[in-house]
Order: sequence, then C-alpha cells, then structure tokens
Amino acid sequence: MSRVVKVMRMQLTNRWTFIGIPAVILAASFGLSWVIWSFVPYEGTKYSGGSQAIMWYFLALGVQALTMTFPFSQGLSISRKTFFLGTVGLFSIIAVVTTAIYYVLGLIEIATDGWGVNGRFFALEWIAEGAGLPVMAFYFTVMMVLFLLGFWAATIYKRWQTTGLLIAGIGTGLLLVGVLYHLTRQDLWGQVGQFLGSQSQLSVAGWLAVVGLALACGSYLTLRRAVP
Repeated sequence: MSRVVKVMRMQLTNRWTFIGIPAVILAASFGLSWVIWSFVPYEGTKYSGGSQAIMWYFLALGVQALTMTFPFSQGLSISRKTFFLGTVGLFSIIAVVTTAIYYVLGLIEIATDGWGVNGRFFALEWIAEGAGLPVMAFYFTVMMVLFLLGFWAATIYKRWQTTGLLIAGIGTGLLLVGVLYHLTRQDLWGQVGQFLGSQSQLSVAGWLAVVGLALACGSYLTLRRAVP
C-alpha cells in the first residue's frame, strides 16, 4: 500500500496538469456561461453544456497519466501493477472530489435560481432530477470511464505503437458501424429509444461501471506488456 501511495505522490508532481488545469477549465467555462446567460433576454431556464468540459478533460488526463510518468516509474523499478493501482486510485479520488463539487454547486445553483440569471450549469435537467447518491454515481462513473478510455488508448500506443492504436480505432469504428447496421436492419431503433428513455441516473451509472471495469481490465492487461 505504501508503494501505491508513492505512485500517487509521483503523479501529483504534475499538480498543474492534473489539478490546476481542470480547475481553470471549470471556472472559465462556468464564467463564460454566466456572462452569456446575463446577455440573453430569455425568461425561461437557460442551459449550458460547458459543464462537460472538465469531464472530457479526464480523457486527456488518462493519456497524460501514462505517458508523462510511466517511463519514469519504470526507472524507479516500480511494478506495473503498483503503477496501475496508484494511478487509478489517485484519479478515483480526484473524480470523487470533482463529483462532490458538481453536486454541491448544483444544489447552490437551484437554491439561487440559477445564479440569479436562471441558468443551469451543474444541475442539468435530467441529472438533477435524481437523489444525491444516483446523481453523484452518474458524475463519478462518467469521469472514470473517460479517464480509463484515455489511459487504455495511451497504453495501447505504448504496447503496439501507432499501428496498434490505428487497428484498435478502426476495429472499434467497424464494431460500432456493425451495431448500427444491425439496429437499422432489424428496425430496433424504437426499442432502443424506449430502453434509453426508461433509464435512471443510477442505472446509467451501473452500465458505465461495467464499461469502466472492462476498460480497467483491458488497460491493466495491456500495461503488463507495455514498453516504457
């Protein structure tokens, strides 16, 4: 466990990348959204998708968490298992803290009538309808899935270089096209719409947790053979 904590500390040598930049992104996207809301002469609820910005940055964090510190960790004779556990553990904590920030600011947003301008940045309509735990589970799983997706992509590049990344990307694209073709061919879009419409925040978080677990397993198995 002490070695895992050391990996966390090693990752935090890049505090600006892993903590500072996400904070700036969140503050800037919210500030710009508030300014736009104040200019819009609309009395209804004004929504902003700017809250997604920091979540998508978790994808970049996954890439940087591997490429910036993995070679250095191997020079320190840190095992790949320890590096994986420490890195995923650290970003799980960051995701928990970010989730708490989103949830608390969402409550403040509702209580202040959208920051005085009837805006919605943190408490988006479908997400805010749930109770505390489902909402937080949704935010957390979204951020972790994006992080693990970026982490696995970087691990694939380390293991098989550009060729492996291209094959993985093209293979994923072909798989998605195949699924879309099957749904269209079998006229299943109506059932898909009904299924998606029946999902709650907690059920979506559950599906995302399954995806995240698969990404974590794939990342670890690939990392075992990755070259620094």
